[in-house]
Amino acid sequence: MERIQKLISRAGAASRREAERLIKEGRVSLNGQVVTELGIQADETDEIAIDGVAIGKEKAKLYFLLNKPRGYLSTVKDDRGRKTVVDLLAEVHEYIYPIGRLDYDTEGLLLLTNDGELMNGLLHPRYEVKKTYLAKVKGMVTPEKLQKFRSGIKLEDGMTAPAEARLVEYNEQGNWSKVKVVIHEGRNRQVRRMFSAVGHDVTALKRIAFGGLTLEGVSRGKYRELTADEVAKLKHIAGKQGAING
Repeated sequence: MERIQKLISRAGAASRREAERLIKEGRVSLNGQVVTELGIQADETDEIAIDGVAIGKEKAKLYFLLNKPRGYLSTVKDDRGRKTVVDLLAEVHEYIYPIGRLDYDTEGLLLLTNDGELMNGLLHPRYEVKKTYLAKVKGMVTPEKLQKFRSGIKLEDGMTAPAEARLVEYNEQGNWSKVKVVIHEGRNRQVRRMFSAVGHDVTALKRIAFGGLTLEGVSRGKYRELTADEVAKLKHIAGKQGAING
């Protein structure tokens, strides 16, 4: 017997976090009875349905890398009809969802999958999965500002973990700077808030790497399926297997 949200996640019908939200909203039923408590358990012989539609049993896992453009929400659907990242994978008919989020105005590397266990591992703070961003900001970013990134910056939700930060480009007038930042936390709008805390507004932000993967060969708005080796490496860094080939 396992919790319903775990069975939903393993079937690829929703991430575990989203499944918990669906349960709380009364949209999940077990053998025809609506459930709203997260502790309810079931097994593979029970029928679990979302919005009256029975979920399938465990499905083949899918893994995609998307180069997200600006102007898309990092969610499956939006009740206000706004464009979501799933719209960019129209040829993929199975239910998939993004691993973490990129802001509406942030572009770059985003992973999508129906593997809830891998998603939970990659987002868990314990594994410190690195995420690399290239930020263009107003003004000249000084070495002293970069050192604050490396030491940790106090935000309203606490100190950030030490980050890597390197100035990669700037104009002679000091009107703007480009900085590469590497973090392993996943706070909401974290990179933008870190720059704001040291006096710089972000005008463009792009995630260029995640967990060792890059955007090489994937143009803006396009996607590709991950290779078996890439999936194995992600599972390794997410603590889901003891060795890359294990």
